[in-house]
Parts: sequence; C-alpha cells; structure tokens
Amino acid sequence: MAKVIIDPGVCGFDATVEAISDDGMEVVLKVDSGCPAITAMFDELGDTFDGYELLFAQPGTNPLYEYAADNFPQHGGCVTIAGITKAVEVALGMALPTNASITIER
Repeated sequence: MAKVIIDPGVCGFDATVEAISDDGMEVVLKVDSGCPAITAMFDELGDTFDGYELLFAQPGTNPLYEYAADNFPQHGGCVTIAGITKAVEVALGMALPTNASITIER
C-alpha cells in the first residue's frame, strides 16, 4: 500500500490517496479530495484499475488524464493526477516511496 498526500496549491483542494495492490498489477485507489472534478472522476471510473495501464502510457494519456481532458475545467497545471499516479507506482513496486515536489520561487 502507498499513501500519498497531495497539496495542489492555491485551489486548496488537498487530496489523500491510498493505492492498494495485492498482486502488483491491479490497483485499488481510495481518493479523498475536496475537488469536485476529482471526486466526479472516481465516481464515474470507479476505484479499481489495471496499474500497468495507468503507468505505462505516454505522459497525459492514461485513463485518468483522458477523463480529465474530456471533463475537467481547464487547468493544465493540476498536480493531483500526477500524485495519484505516483501512488500507483509505489503500490505496484515500480518506484521507491520517495517524496516528489514542485517548488515555486519568484
């Protein structure tokens, strides 16, 4: 299991993600987010995914990004889906549980 806490920035829609995989292939995502678009995505897509389909896709083309492209408000800088994908990487043993970050300087 991997647990990821995402602070997406100024929108304030923090998200907590638990990614669970018993077989290293299928992943169950438990996502708690204040973002209506993220909540609607999981309401429609469900919570169980082929982890390889999420990870081994060209950037921006896995099922989560494809849903977002068709249904999210225009906000290309949203980091939440990237954070969810990182949780899947760790849950499937494809990445070490190391923090990632974006730091903005002026």
